[in-house]
Amino acid sequence: MKRRNFAHRPGCAVEATLDLIDGKWMGVILFHLQAGTQRFGELRRRMPGITQRMLTKQLRALEDDDLVIRKVYAEVPPRVEYTLSEIGESLRPVIDTLKAWGEGHQERLSCAPVPATIKAPDRAA
Repeated sequence: MKRRNFAHRPGCAVEATLDLIDGKWMGVILFHLQAGTQRFGELRRRMPGITQRMLTKQLRALEDDDLVIRKVYAEVPPRVEYTLSEIGESLRPVIDTLKAWGEGHQERLSCAPVPATIKAPDRAA
C-alpha cells in the first residue's frame, strides 16, 4: 500500500502512525496477531465481519509495511502463517491502549454489546 509523505508537517508522527493502522481492520488484525502466529483461517474466524478479499488485502498491506511476517510452507495444501514482525510488536502498547480506551467507552460506542432484553411490567387495564 502506498504511504503518504508526512515529513515536515505538524502532527506528522501521529499521521504516519494512523496511516499504518488506518481503516476498520488493520488494528483488529494486529490485535489478534498479538496472541501469536495464526493462519489465515484462524484470523478469518476471529473476525466474522471481514471478507476473504479484504483480509487478504489488509494482510498484504501490513506485510508491505513490515508489520507482519508471512510464512508459506511448501506443503499440499499450502499452509500460510502470519506473525507480528519486530516493528509490529512495537505497536503492542498502542493497540493495547486503543483496546483499553474502547473498553472504557464501550457503553457509548456502536460496538457495545446489546443489553439483555428487559421485560416491561404488566399494566392493569
